[in-house]
Amino acid sequence: MKAVERWHSERLRQQLTMVRWGVVGVPVLVFATAGGDAEEIERFHLVDSLSGLLSDGRIKVYSVDSISGRSWLRGDDPQHAMWLQKQFNDALIYEVVPAIHADCGSRLPIVTAGASIGAFWAVQMLCHRPDLFQTAIGMSGSYDLSDWLQGHWSDDFYFTSPMLYLPSLDGEILNTLQRRFVLLACGSGRWEHPDSTWRMADLLGSRGIPNRVDQWGREWDHDWPTWRAMLPQYVDELT
Repeated sequence: MKAVERWHSERLRQQLTMVRWGVVGVPVLVFATAGGDAEEIERFHLVDSLSGLLSDGRIKVYSVDSISGRSWLRGDDPQHAMWLQKQFNDALIYEVVPAIHADCGSRLPIVTAGASIGAFWAVQMLCHRPDLFQTAIGMSGSYDLSDWLQGHWSDDFYFTSPMLYLPSLDGEILNTLQRRFVLLACGSGRWEHPDSTWRMADLLGSRGIPNRVDQWGREWDHDWPTWRAMLPQYVDELT
C-alpha cells in the first residue's frame, strides 16, 4: 500500500513530498541519494527488495525529497547550500517526523537508512535527535561534506555535520546516543570510498556510540544492486 503526501514547507520555502509504503510495522525512513526525490527508492527497486518485510507487517517505509542534496549537487552558492542543509534538517525533525508519527498513530522510534549522501542523513538524524531515532543504516556513505567548502563553513553546516560536532558533543544527547546503534556498510568495488565509512565509525567509536562496519567485497559497487542486497539484510537484522 502506497501513499503520497505533499505540503509547502515554510522552512524550506518549497514543496516537500513524503511517500509511504506498507501498512503496519516499524517506521523506516530511507533517504534518497543526492539528486533523488521521494520516489527514487521505488524506481530503483529498493522498495521491492523490502517486499517481504513489508508484506509481513514488519516495517513501514518512508522517503522524502533530497532537498539539501540537490542543492549541493547543483553547485548552489555555499552559503545557501549550508542554510538549506540546516532548514532541511529542521523540516525533517518538525515536519516529517510528526507526519510519520501521525501516520503510525504513535511515537514509535524511527529507523533511518540511506545510501551515498542518504547515508549522511541517516547518521545525522540519529546523532542529532537520538530521542526520535533508534538505529541508523548507512550504505556507501559520504559522511564528510566539508570537502565542498575548503575549510570555511557556517554554524548551520557545523551543527548538521556529525563529523564536525560529534567530537565535542556531551550531555544527555551523547548519553542517549550511547544507547543507540549505527550500522555502516560499504562495498569495495567501483566508485566506492570505504575510507569515509571507516572514519565515521572511528569517530562514533571514540565517543562510545555503538556501531559496526561491514565492508563487502570487490564485486559490490557504489550502485543500486549493492544497496538492494544490503538494505533488506540489515533491516531484517535490526528491526
